Amino acid sequence: MIVRIMGEGQVRLDDGRLAELNQLDDELLAEMEKGDGPGFRRTLDALLAKVRELGEPLPDDSLEPSELILPAADASLEEVRELLSDDGLIPGVPGA
Repeated sequence: MIVRIMGEGQVRLDDGRLAELNQLDDELLAEMEKGDGPGFRRTLDALLAKVRELGEPLPDDSLEPSELILPAADASLEEVRELLSDDGLIPGVPGA
């Protein structure tokens, strides 16, 4: 799966790693619903760090279609709210 972090670039991420990201995504969604700004910032940073850790960066000149787009690290709570689907930022993983 190709994941784009807005303002940073793309990484190739094994589909099997989505379950790990889903836990952080669920936390992020809960913090947004509560309006927990500091928690939101902490969890967004952790989610993006995990994607960077688990993913393999693609070259800057690579233009692969992104299957998942994540907000920039400095995105506001409102900007992230606009990107959310019913499942959060990360699609649901069957059987997870």
